[in-house]
Amino acid sequence: MATMLAVLGTPALLVSPVSFLWAVVLGFSTESWASVDVPPHSIKIEGDITLGGLFPIHARGPAGVPCGEIKKEKGIHRMEAMLYALDQINSDPDLLPNVTLGARILDTCSRDTYALEQSLTFVQALIQKDTSDVRCSNGDPPLIPKPERVVGVIGASASSVSIMVANVLRLFAIPQISYASTAPELSDNTRYDFFSRVVPPDSFQAQAMVDIVKAMGWNYVSTLASEGNYGESGVDGFLQISREAGGVCIAQSIRIPREPRPGEFDKIIKRLMETSNARGVIIFANEDDIKRVLEAAKRANLTGHFLFVGSDSWGAKISPVLNQEDVAEGAVTILPKRASIEGFDQYFTSRSLENNRRNIWFAEFWEDNFKCKLTRPGIKFDTGQKKCTGEERISKDSPYEQEGKVQFVIDAVYAMAHALHHMHIDLCPGATGICHRMDPLDGSLLLKYIRAVNFNGSAGTGVTFNEDGDAPGRYDIFQYQFSNSTSPGYKVIGQWTNYLRLSTEEMLWSGGERQVPDSVCSFPCEPGERKRMVKGVPCCWHCELCDGYQYLLNELTCETCPFDTRPTPNRTGCRPTPIIKLEWSSPWAIIPVFLAVLGILATTGVIVTFVRFNDTPIVRAAGRELSYVLLAGIFLTYLITFLMIAEPGVAVCALRRLLLGLGMCISYSAMLTKTNRIYRIFEQGKKSVTPPKFISPTSQLIITFLLISMQLLGIFIWFGVVPPHTIIDFQELHPPNPELARGILKCDMSDLSLIGCLSYSMALMVTCTVYAIKSRGVPETFNEAKPIGFTMYTTCIIWLAFVPIFFGTAQSTEKMFIQTTTLTVSMSLSATVSLGMLYLPKVYVIVFHPERNVQKRKRSFKAVVQAATVSTRLSHKASEKQNGEVKGETEQSQ
Repeated sequence: MATMLAVLGTPALLVSPVSFLWAVVLGFSTESWASVDVPPHSIKIEGDITLGGLFPIHARGPAGVPCGEIKKEKGIHRMEAMLYALDQINSDPDLLPNVTLGARILDTCSRDTYALEQSLTFVQALIQKDTSDVRCSNGDPPLIPKPERVVGVIGASASSVSIMVANVLRLFAIPQISYASTAPELSDNTRYDFFSRVVPPDSFQAQAMVDIVKAMGWNYVSTLASEGNYGESGVDGFLQISREAGGVCIAQSIRIPREPRPGEFDKIIKRLMETSNARGVIIFANEDDIKRVLEAAKRANLTGHFLFVGSDSWGAKISPVLNQEDVAEGAVTILPKRASIEGFDQYFTSRSLENNRRNIWFAEFWEDNFKCKLTRPGIKFDTGQKKCTGEERISKDSPYEQEGKVQFVIDAVYAMAHALHHMHIDLCPGATGICHRMDPLDGSLLLKYIRAVNFNGSAGTGVTFNEDGDAPGRYDIFQYQFSNSTSPGYKVIGQWTNYLRLSTEEMLWSGGERQVPDSVCSFPCEPGERKRMVKGVPCCWHCELCDGYQYLLNELTCETCPFDTRPTPNRTGCRPTPIIKLEWSSPWAIIPVFLAVLGILATTGVIVTFVRFNDTPIVRAAGRELSYVLLAGIFLTYLITFLMIAEPGVAVCALRRLLLGLGMCISYSAMLTKTNRIYRIFEQGKKSVTPPKFISPTSQLIITFLLISMQLLGIFIWFGVVPPHTIIDFQELHPPNPELARGILKCDMSDLSLIGCLSYSMALMVTCTVYAIKSRGVPETFNEAKPIGFTMYTTCIIWLAFVPIFFGTAQSTEKMFIQTTTLTVSMSLSATVSLGMLYLPKVYVIVFHPERNVQKRKRSFKAVVQAATVSTRLSHKASEKQNGEVKGETEQSQ
């Protein structure tokens, strides 16, 4: 390396003629240059202390050529900003008094390898050259001019260039202050310890961009980066911060090659459309790549689809969006907070070919800016081109807008000047000019002074460095607004200084929309829907409804509501299930109540009639004592309807248990006692003329009450084991649709316990039916066996129909209403059958045919038995005649 640098240093003896010829070609006198030994691609400004400068004066050239066309803004504007700052410092009596700053300014041609070659100029003075074996023709040692010593470097612009140059400068302890390099990699103080910058690193920018994405409600975006340190480091920073912060997923991360092949950008747009929901595109790319991305999107007819968030390489530049305004509309860009330096505008617009001969590239800028050609000695002028007059003026005869990094170039030069000023005060107190302690200057010591500077920069904001040499993060947020805008262009919509302040109400999107477009993988689930996550992509999910009795516990989980609740309509929680009971106004209650009322009135009428005609023959013949017992049972059977419909309570539940089976038990006990008495009388008469025991009214009452006591005993045992109480049954009305769910207020009587209450009465009823069948041959003129028989047959049919209806509706949503109505109607019908068949005919005779209510001839037990025997024989003979077994005629008995 030393040999290479030595070779690079020796041409200084040989290039003076070349420099002279170059100056002549440009039309300048050789006296206009500070030194005639300047290489043709650098500017030398004499001074006591020399600062290096690295600027992209030219764009990257085509293959095989290092430099391309001139860059007016990023190159000339920034370079002139350094010259302007040097002029201001050198004319300032308070900053570095009696010390003049000089400069060696080089063109990087926007290429890191070329910039490295050029920057070797800065370290020539620090390399010891061995000239012991070099002699002139006369034998004397050569006279090699000592190259100027560069104490610090301003630049470079691109991060890739700064990284390449910083690796060399740190070897020679030359501090470097960049005005535009923002790659996070340069914050590594162990590798780039002599590097500082007046712009914040992309790690701050990446944080600001993550905050912007979140503020707009996006959670699914793609990233696009130009290959190289700037683009890749910027995207890596965005990816890392978004992962740490959470809530943002990356659909795709695409890299733009350094040397894109034809059709490369069309392929990139096609890839981005593979995840079309990710409309947000985070782009860290150079302005040329940005422009070609926009062109490809327009060719694909995707104007307005992509929502770009651009880094500071896009910033507020016009060139990337020129002729692509409709595609770029709505793009949100970020730029380190800056201000237009009015003094520089005055300086630059006053530059001309005559007063700016120190800038060797100014003539080239002049031709490009004014679209004309300068005449040069020895070069034939093309008559088809416009000739430059030299009278053209910047801003007057050409558009002019101060480049965005001018402020930072000036701040970088001033930061170096302030560090040198404080160093001069400490090392050379009271000295005029540079003292021996600063000659040569210690780069490591200068670095400490650079990191300690703190002053107000050209825009009035503070210039400081942290321990890594980074400036604080201060950004302006822009949006490119085009349609429906009175002044198309970039509009400031927010700032970021450690946190984001964004005015979303000032944002304007494609087609003039004010609503922020979506860039999400999956839209939020509707209320009551849970997220079923897509594996590996936390921002993507499918929505599933919490069904049945589930509610949304959290965004990922459905939980079943407690048994006594049901989900709210939007399924975000649970609410109490409504409690219902059978209302008196319900159709299910009106019919049973109507039948019960009629039955009670009829029963009361019968009882009143019997009491009124208590001593008449018909009432006495019916067995007054058992008749009143039976009527009391019928009355209670009708009465139970009201208890079954009444609102459940402890008292009502107790009465239900007591009276539900008691009324029927009383009725069938009385009828069973009657049929049993008749059966025993006629069975006994077949054997002897002695009447059977226990057929007196008193005996009949005792038997009846003994039968009834069995029901009462069972009920009171039930009372003791399980005291009556109410329950709310939430399972009975628990249909698939929770809106129809109801809790039923009811007594603690299950279907089986209810049937248990009636089972004893059913047994009495069946037994009574059996006796009625056995007593069917007794003449009806002698007893009530046949009416009782018809009553029991009909009652059995009613209760046989009741059982399938009652248990067949167990799964119905109207179960309680149907079962209650079925039970009460069945009980009322059975009571009505008993009342109608046993007592209404008697009441009819008592009321409407009193002449038939007379005393009949009293018969002895023996006569009754004989009559029954004759009747039985006649019945058997009639049966034999019908079967063809008896051919003779039989006499009828009377």
